[in-house]
Parts: sequence; structure tokens; C-alpha cells
Amino acid sequence: MQEIGVLFSFILFSLLFAVFMLLCSIISSPKANNDNKTSIYECGLNIKEKFNCKFKIQFFIYAILFLIFDIETIFIFPFAISYSFLGLFAFIEISIFLALLLLGLIYAIRTKMLRFR
Repeated sequence: MQEIGVLFSFILFSLLFAVFMLLCSIISSPKANNDNKTSIYECGLNIKEKFNCKFKIQFFIYAILFLIFDIETIFIFPFAISYSFLGLFAFIEISIFLALLLLGLIYAIRTKMLRFR
């Protein structure tokens, strides 16, 4: 029962801290509106104009592959931490998981997705 109280107090403290930080940023932020604040700063293109720029799909493929292998790391880390407690079944499961990801990487290399032209 004491663990639940600690958990709820941690959640309450976290929420209060987040709300406090948001209020501090709202109170301390500048309120002046000017042309520099509302201007386009990233790409330099006017949003209201017609956009005719072509993007290469390879950038998106790299991003998707990065996300896949990033999620792989997230799934493998808890396994690595508790490897000694899990046993042979968990080792077989993680081996299948890694084999599927390796097959995906081999497919990406063979279809030349990882090469810019």
C-alpha cells in the first residue's frame, strides 16, 4: 500500500512541476508581436505561394530506417538488462526479432534504398 502512495505522490509532483514550468514560461515570455516574430525563418519560402520543390524520397527512407533501428534499440535494452532472469525462451524470441530486422536491412541494401543517386 505504501508503494501506491509513493507512486501517486511521484505522479502528482511530476504534474505539478510540469504545470509550474509551463506557467513560468508563459509569464516570462515576451508578448510583443512584430514582423520578425511572425516571419518565416526556416525555409525562406512564403507559405501562401505555390510550392514546386521536389524532395528526394531517399531522405524519407533514411528516416524510416532510422526509426526502425531506433525502436530496435528500445526493445533490446530491457532484454539486455534482464538477460540472466529470462532464460532460453527469451533468447530465442530476441534472436527471431533480430533476424527479422537483419532481413529488412539486407532487403534495403539489395534494393539500393540506402544509396543516393
